[in-house]
Amino acid sequence: MGRGKLRIYLGAAPGVGKTYAMLSEAHRRVERGTDCVVAFVEHHGRPRTEVMLHGLEQTPRRELEYRGGLFTEMDVDAVLARRPKVALVDELAHTNIPGSRNAKRWQDVEELLAAGIDVVSTVNIQHLESLGDVVESITGVRQRETVPDEVVRRADQIELVDMSPQALRRRMAHGNIYRPDKVDAALSNYFRPGNLTALRELALLWVADRVDEYLQQYRSEHRVSAIWGSRERIVVGLTGGPEGRTLIRRAARLAEKGAGGEVLAVYIARSDGLTSASPKELAVQRTLVEDLGGTFHHVVGDDIPAALLDFARGVNATQIVLGVSRRKSWQYVFGPGVGATVARDSGPDLDVHLITHDEAGKGRGLPAARGARLGRSRIIWGWLVGLAGPALLAVLLNAVDLGLANDMLLFLAVVVAAALLGGLFPALASAAFGSLLLNYFFTRPLYQLAIADPKNIVALVIFVGVAVSVASVVDLAARRTQQAARLRAESEILSFLAGNVLRGETGLEELLERVRETFGMESAALLERQSDVDPWTCAGSVGPRPCTNPEDADVDVPVGDHMALALTGRVLPAEDRRVLAAFAAQAAVVLDRRRLRAEADRARALAEGNRIRTALLAAVSHDLRTPLAGIKAAVTSLRSDDVAWSEEDQAELLEGIEDGADRLDHLVGNLLDMSRLQTGTVTPIIREIDLDEVVPMALGGVPEDSVVLDIPETLPMVSVDAGLLERAVANLVENAVKYSPDGKPVLVSASAIADRVEVRVVDRGPGVPDDAKERIFEPFQRYGDAPRGAGVGLGLAVARGFAEAMDGTLHAEDTPGGGLTMVLSLHGTGSRPPDAAEPHAQEPLHPARPERQSL
Repeated sequence: MGRGKLRIYLGAAPGVGKTYAMLSEAHRRVERGTDCVVAFVEHHGRPRTEVMLHGLEQTPRRELEYRGGLFTEMDVDAVLARRPKVALVDELAHTNIPGSRNAKRWQDVEELLAAGIDVVSTVNIQHLESLGDVVESITGVRQRETVPDEVVRRADQIELVDMSPQALRRRMAHGNIYRPDKVDAALSNYFRPGNLTALRELALLWVADRVDEYLQQYRSEHRVSAIWGSRERIVVGLTGGPEGRTLIRRAARLAEKGAGGEVLAVYIARSDGLTSASPKELAVQRTLVEDLGGTFHHVVGDDIPAALLDFARGVNATQIVLGVSRRKSWQYVFGPGVGATVARDSGPDLDVHLITHDEAGKGRGLPAARGARLGRSRIIWGWLVGLAGPALLAVLLNAVDLGLANDMLLFLAVVVAAALLGGLFPALASAAFGSLLLNYFFTRPLYQLAIADPKNIVALVIFVGVAVSVASVVDLAARRTQQAARLRAESEILSFLAGNVLRGETGLEELLERVRETFGMESAALLERQSDVDPWTCAGSVGPRPCTNPEDADVDVPVGDHMALALTGRVLPAEDRRVLAAFAAQAAVVLDRRRLRAEADRARALAEGNRIRTALLAAVSHDLRTPLAGIKAAVTSLRSDDVAWSEEDQAELLEGIEDGADRLDHLVGNLLDMSRLQTGTVTPIIREIDLDEVVPMALGGVPEDSVVLDIPETLPMVSVDAGLLERAVANLVENAVKYSPDGKPVLVSASAIADRVEVRVVDRGPGVPDDAKERIFEPFQRYGDAPRGAGVGLGLAVARGFAEAMDGTLHAEDTPGGGLTMVLSLHGTGSRPPDAAEPHAQEPLHPARPERQSL
């Protein structure tokens, strides 16, 4: 039994039609005879969506009772027992009610897929885990319900359900998404045109990146080397010269003309490298291309045009930007240059742009060397001159008699020319062939391989010796030149690597990607193990199908006793291992740095916790003693036999004891709460509740008639921890009552805005200046001249901590007309309380305060 297939309808915002599209697809499949059932679909009261459920089989839902409420969730066992071909599961990021089989709905979907059932689901872009911060910066709302990106990326099909912001707002205004009483608030908050446009762009870009991943995977699996211009990718060839900045800016302008355009700047260091490259200039150009949203790449290649084209085709580039050559006119006799060669060999799938610049035609300083060692074409010319030259020279000298000495000097000149062009072996062949021709045509007896005069023998020996010596010197010089050029290229790479790591700009994956690009490998992985007998584990990898064992790699470089850098793709020459060893050592350093940083973060958290605990002990020295002293004095007075206390006096003393005990209870509760928040031990139990169940209970600690409660019955339910919410609201109300003038009660109201529910605690006190609105939420902060008996300044800090633990927010605003308003924003579920449609009795403002719930 194979794994089922997952299809996801992705939308930019609620109401774009994901569920409708999913149900339409279900109807199409049913008409084709596919066994398709609705495992869980929530229509949210939208008539058109509800109509689409007609005619589709629905599996019964599982009912769960949680804290006095009855909720329904998808019954995974029922779906598995039914075993349909396709199951429809709405809202992939949904959090299940505690007591469900799994904590998240996507985990339920994983079970269905593992059982071989195909699943069609929906999700909004704001629920992707990696985009939480981005969405919050756009909308101001932090999404509590998220789904890991990898779950969505693994989907077999992802279909974008798109709608323009204007059309979506019209749907909202017509009442097709939310109830009429929520439309105005939604349009003015979450569904603002700017928010919807940004979310739409985010969804389009995410899907485009996913499509690009599919394309790269397909090209890799089918070994497609031709360029498919599905997306503008512009490669900028850099030489390290000053013209690089002009090329980068021009490429960025070209990329802006196409949607989703990318700029990839590449510097190719070859063994006969670009001798005028400036490391400082390359660093400036790297910063420039990254500031413009591009990427910088450093590649080693013996043939610059071929390496540039290979890189461009490897990244599926559509355009190459090069600068007009800086060579002077006379230097073109040595070849057409990189730009002309790339344009000639690029083929029809790559556009090559040659950009003019101020440095064109001014020369490149030192001339470039002409190939690895001597270059293939140069060696061929050496053989041609070494073999054809003596033959032609023999024909010419037969017609002109210059004497044996002059003949030998001319033949020696040909040998030297062969040595200069082709190195040792062409020169040796030329010397041997020339000596034979001299012996046959120019030494007596003529036309015989014999020498009559012994002096001619000496001359021929000297001729051969000089030829061999010259050839050896030229070949040695070529070797040294090649080694120097290669060492220079290696030093540039190592310098670039060291600079990146010292600046802290290279992570482990980025470093491994640099290794893979530099050496032209398919994959790179850093492997480690605890001991010689333990299995290898992968600390980081890049590229398709990285190996999990050094023995399976094409190249492996050990790093210490229990770590190795493993690469696949091709076998590297021995001289490349020196640079590769430096990369491997640096990868180990980066890995250690990452782990040390994690340890430092944990140590920092522990230090912060110790600081808070120390501050707690220092802060409560007076605040604990005051109520304890009052309680002790009252108890001592009551037990005294020297004074006959009246009933009124006894009642007053007992009331003082009760007040002191309440102050101690409140103080110790806040201290414990703050300590748990700082140590990260607060674990909220999130469930859907009605605010009417919690907020009235939080008012038991304040005087009667000091609070006015305004919570509409039509509010949606909120996803919170009831105990944490009660404590947070209680602290806010007590703080507001403390600073509110007599006769001006505190207002506690609630309202719904988009998918949020806001609880506002409004007082008419002196207010707080803007520069102090954030400071009042810090621990041990009291505003103004509040006495120490007023508390240790933890109430608001605890309230904000509890709000954030429930994925909510808490901030302060000015009250119109004077005062301070605390705004507690919570995540709404969109569903109304079960009894919202029925009138119910008014909640009392001051019920008996229940026992505090455990955290």
